[in-house]
Amino acid sequence: MKKIFAVSALALVLGMSGAASAQMAAGGFQGPGLAPMSVTDALKLNDDTAVVLVGQIERSLGDEKYLFKDASGTVTVEIDNEDWRGLNVTPQDTVILNGEIDKEMFRDTIVDVNSIALKK
Repeated sequence: MKKIFAVSALALVLGMSGAASAQMAAGGFQGPGLAPMSVTDALKLNDDTAVVLVGQIERSLGDEKYLFKDASGTVTVEIDNEDWRGLNVTPQDTVILNGEIDKEMFRDTIVDVNSIALKK
């Protein structure tokens, strides 16, 4: 009975880890999406509007916030620690940020970043 239980538990663990691996390796849409826009144009958009920005992260502002710049200006972006996904970036690197506009009363507009990638 103990052997049957142990084998069943092992099979369950292996099956779950295989499903988790398949989810992590799953792909997604590979085709056209939102066109990149300038910081100046992004700041004119409504709350929760999706944006793609291309430029550099100048510096950390603390609490997962960073100063992002492109040729048109600067904006504060919020990048959650898990959204970095192991990517290391310097102020000299050009990055592509996918996110959405976050406007609140009595606070400057920021971009809430969902993903970040180095521009190739």
